[in-house]
Amino acid sequence: MKYLVHMDVNLPADLPAAEAAEIKTKEKAYSQALQHSGKWPEIWRVVGEYANYSIFDVDSNDELHELLQNLPLFPFMDISVVPLAKHPSDVK
Repeated sequence: MKYLVHMDVNLPADLPAAEAAEIKTKEKAYSQALQHSGKWPEIWRVVGEYANYSIFDVDSNDELHELLQNLPLFPFMDISVVPLAKHPSDVK
């Protein structure tokens, strides 16, 4: 099952820089592991924002929820999820 996921990160202004850096380091390692596994095949930055659009390819809604909930930045994110279905005009 494929999903389009928009993640908008909102770090608190009073979060210590060292703590923010540690969370971002963990986030990068976790997200890259998911990318290498094929569960997170695409990630696109939103120009001018601390946000991204990503494609997830997972087995279920529950799996997607678990992967997102385990993101180190999850407590600081606004997330929207759009389930995707294959378009009948797609040539792939």
